[in-house]
Amino acid sequence: MSQGPRVSEGVFPGVILAGGQGTRLGGVDKGMVELGGTRLIERIIDRLAPQCATLAISANGDPKRYSEFGFPILPDGTPVAQGPLAGVLAGLDWAAMKGFEAIVTVATDTPFFPTDLVARLAAVSHPEGFGIAVTKEDGDVRWHPTFGLWPVTLRHDLRVALQRNQRRMQQFAEGKGAVPVLFEAEHPEELFFNINTAEDLARAEARLIRA
Repeated sequence: MSQGPRVSEGVFPGVILAGGQGTRLGGVDKGMVELGGTRLIERIIDRLAPQCATLAISANGDPKRYSEFGFPILPDGTPVAQGPLAGVLAGLDWAAMKGFEAIVTVATDTPFFPTDLVARLAAVSHPEGFGIAVTKEDGDVRWHPTFGLWPVTLRHDLRVALQRNQRRMQQFAEGKGAVPVLFEAEHPEELFFNINTAEDLARAEARLIRA
């Protein structure tokens, strides 16, 4: 699995949102939870790196726990914890300093996201809108806003939204012109399956065996 920085010639940097504390998994960092003998953060890096120009990890607390991977560790862009949107803001601030126009975000607890995620999101993104992953499950459209392509130009509006305690990713994204990008599969519920509990982890282990 991951052996330090390995990235492709992709246009956009990827930001791994690793702020989840895994309270229902014994209180450990979700990124350090093992699936099939490999930590989730390693699975995410291996899946995302080939799609991106470079990577960063959004995480609070001691940055040393992720230092072995060789990527920048970004604390939240707000003084208090405000969920994944604060991680997006930190990623946008970092990308702006690096001269990038946008970032792609993924969640560290969702190990089966599509290997063409970045290309599909980028295909619909333009100055007036940006792509957010969605699936159709049992006839309903389900948004997965932690999987999106976020323009750096959103930094000011996002900072203001967080100052006003607006933390809902989908609400913010839709209000800023997000374009839903439909990802389809025989079992669409598995594409962005996230691990929150021991039962979820067992389901993910079973999926690995089936693959």
